[in-house]
This record gives sequence, C-alpha cells and structure tokens, in this order.
Amino acid sequence: MTEISRLPGPVMELWEWQYQGACREADDTLFFHPEGERGSTRRRRAEAAKAICRSCPVMMQCREQSLRVREPYGVWGGLSEDERSAILAGKTRPA
Repeated sequence: MTEISRLPGPVMELWEWQYQGACREADDTLFFHPEGERGSTRRRRAEAAKAICRSCPVMMQCREQSLRVREPYGVWGGLSEDERSAILAGKTRPA
C-alpha cells in the first residue's frame, strides 16, 4: 500500500495568483487563435489579448509560468506563441 504521508502537501499558494488574472473575465477565444487564422486578423486578435495582459496584476507570474512549462499555444503573460519560442530559443530576451 502507498504511504501517503510522504506525499507533498497542498500547493494552492503556487497557483493562487491565477485567480487575480485580468483574463478571467475575458473571452478565452481571444487568447487562442482558431485553426487557419493568419495575417492581420491573427495579429489584431493577439494584440487585443496582450492589451488585457498589460493591465493584469499577475502578468509576470503568468509569463514566467508559461516560459517554465513551455506553453505551446495562446497568449500568456503578454507573449504570443512566437515570442515565447524566440525567448526559449535564446533569440530574444524577455521584456
């Protein structure tokens, strides 16, 4: 039988910042592009999502988490998929 007393305790404090996110009240489709979306339509949607991020009190925690877990999709912490990829590849520095 598994000894559960050795398991780590609750880690709510590690994720509690998400409750303060400005995006909680926004339409989540703003942060994730639909399949086939390209060009100026995609840029406008991403910029609208980033505008919400800029007003967010936990933007940096979100950004750090998205980079740490290598989030592959969407706008997180004010960064697009391409921006996160460039940072992780060492091509740019995080702002």
